Amino acid sequence: MKTRLIRQTLAAATAAACLWAAGPAAAEPLKIGFVYVSPVGEAGWSWQQDLGRKYMEQQLGDKIKTQYVEDVPEGADAERVIRDLAQQGNKLIFTTSFGYMNPTIKVAKQFPDVKFVHSTGYKTAPNVATTNARFYQARYVAGILAGRKTQTGVVGYVGAYPIPEVLQGINAFTRGLRSVKPDATVRVIMVNSWFDPGKERDAALALLDQGADIVTHHTDSTATVQAAEERGKWAIAYHSDMLKFGPKAQLGAVTHHWGPYFTREAQAVLDGTWKSDQVWGGFKEGMVALEGFGPAVDNALKADLKAKEDAIANGTLNVFAAPIKTNEGKVVLAEGALDDKGLNAMDYYVEGVVGKLTKN
Repeated sequence: MKTRLIRQTLAAATAAACLWAAGPAAAEPLKIGFVYVSPVGEAGWSWQQDLGRKYMEQQLGDKIKTQYVEDVPEGADAERVIRDLAQQGNKLIFTTSFGYMNPTIKVAKQFPDVKFVHSTGYKTAPNVATTNARFYQARYVAGILAGRKTQTGVVGYVGAYPIPEVLQGINAFTRGLRSVKPDATVRVIMVNSWFDPGKERDAALALLDQGADIVTHHTDSTATVQAAEERGKWAIAYHSDMLKFGPKAQLGAVTHHWGPYFTREAQAVLDGTWKSDQVWGGFKEGMVALEGFGPAVDNALKADLKAKEDAIANGTLNVFAAPIKTNEGKVVLAEGALDDKGLNAMDYYVEGVVGKLTKN
């Protein structure tokens, strides 16, 4: 018995010495998961989100470990994927599409020690934050670009769903367009999908057939830009720079930049300072840009567009300043400017958009 105690004591002492020699154990990396609504591909919404993920990895190195699941439909599939990521030990999960909102809230209740960041939604919880970019700011400047280049005065717009985020972009684009070409109009086709290259292409071609000489889109694929390239027309890309898919067609691209935001959220979790909040950033915060200018845009026009960006960033130009009327003549705002509540309740087309808004 005494011999066994001595051996156990010696073994414990040896183990302690080894631990001391090895130094303190390295901290486990923070596991971070991402859920993407479309394939990452080579351009588009999920591509841009994934660039943000890679940026975060570059900034934080071995302090984090990331994974993603792509092409996840909104609804029950999203809930299953989000829950699975939480069960795998991810302590920060980015859910990156509007339709992931309710699944995110539901799963968050089941995993109170996991932090969630939902893109483009409005529901929060103690462990759920939301983020969005003021895409409409860059859309307004893109409208000015279209107004400077259109010859027919008709611009086509391939939309996803008639929700406030999409309507903000359509209406801001139209107001920018008509600020330099008052009689110009925007024709819209909703494809009721975030990512469906076939439907997007068909919609773009239909809009070109209706007299549009420029098309743009609020959908995820490169189909609209490619359709314009095939037809010898112009396009303004969305989400990311798609110049390689339309080297002659692309006038510019409204792009989103998530890397610094993702990095701040991850660092806050690492520091133990993370809190639920709602971030909505635009030109001022560096979360949107108009870039990827094609050969048809000269330096003088670029300078004019940059001046408008700066005016929006410093608050001297408000994209949705009164007067605002619907395309059916109803006065939405007689004075002042739309606040965030008004923007998030947008359910109409402004003057200059052709057609009736069909709501889901």
